[in-house]
Amino acid sequence: MRILITGGAGFIGSHVVDASLAAGHEVGVVDDLSTGSRENLDPRASFWQVDIRSTDLDAILTNFRPDVINHHAAQMSVTASARDPRRDADINILGTLNLLEASVRHGVRRVVFASTGGAIYGDQDSVPTAETVFPKPVSPYGVAKLAVERYLYAYQAMHGLRAIALRYSNVYGPRQNPHGEAGVVAIFSRGILEGRELTVNGDGAQTRDYVSVEDVVRANMLALECREPSAESRVDPQATHVDSQSRDPRIMSHEPSAIRNERQAGGPPLVLNIGTGRETSVNDLVRLFREVAGKDVSCRHGSARPGEQRRSVLDCALAKRFLGWEATTDLRTGLARTFQWFRSRYRGP
Repeated sequence: MRILITGGAGFIGSHVVDASLAAGHEVGVVDDLSTGSRENLDPRASFWQVDIRSTDLDAILTNFRPDVINHHAAQMSVTASARDPRRDADINILGTLNLLEASVRHGVRRVVFASTGGAIYGDQDSVPTAETVFPKPVSPYGVAKLAVERYLYAYQAMHGLRAIALRYSNVYGPRQNPHGEAGVVAIFSRGILEGRELTVNGDGAQTRDYVSVEDVVRANMLALECREPSAESRVDPQATHVDSQSRDPRIMSHEPSAIRNERQAGGPPLVLNIGTGRETSVNDLVRLFREVAGKDVSCRHGSARPGEQRRSVLDCALAKRFLGWEATTDLRTGLARTFQWFRSRYRGP
């Protein structure tokens, strides 16, 4: 099939490009290179240096005629979203709307959307957190990702555009940018190689769900052709209550009329958590880095970030149910691979 990958020169997107080519698909990439790099791209992929807000998308879709769009292009910084929420919304919401409108005009049959877990859920009493909790985003970035999920719902209902939203936990791996507001794994890898003291925000007891990019890519590939569940068994991210009589407490209840409407419209998009279901504290992450680096890494504790989540870990049972997917890379193995990748490219200060 023909797959157009937005943000395909970036960290996760470029790995999706590689896997799609390896699977025999024809691949096109749209990326404005604001954070991505041409060095990440396989030359077999067609490439357009275009912003997703641009009207040039129409010409690209006319020429490439994608069956599926894998949408990873985004403003990715939570901090930047708080500093300039209008810009965040312009890229993440209006840019995606531009892409969805072009998709409808050009007969795209499915959109796979890279969403977020922690930024949408916020602090929750239910940990590991399932898809059916009431979302409590506290950043414009999280609000924008949730808004896009709702637009996917609307476009599926209005136009029959199939959609799957993958809510990632904390993704790490090769090609992650260690500068700016990057993932802590990339920051620590670079810091260790430069011989710097690592800084842990707060007491380091805060936990995250670290998932390898290889596992995330596998979820994206399975999402290309996942089976369509019945309306009754879909998770509706609009719903805020649970059918206590259901065998699976995460299957949302619907009124009969709502079920009929969903059958006609194809049901709400699948919204699936993509993580490991295992939480790791930052202190434990430092300990693992000492093991994989083979040396005593110096570490200090700085000030806690205001509003930082204490615990964030995803319940991924629905991804296993609908995609047949679960994470298989244990954290120590994934960290070792990632650190080795950074070490192989380190050229000194």
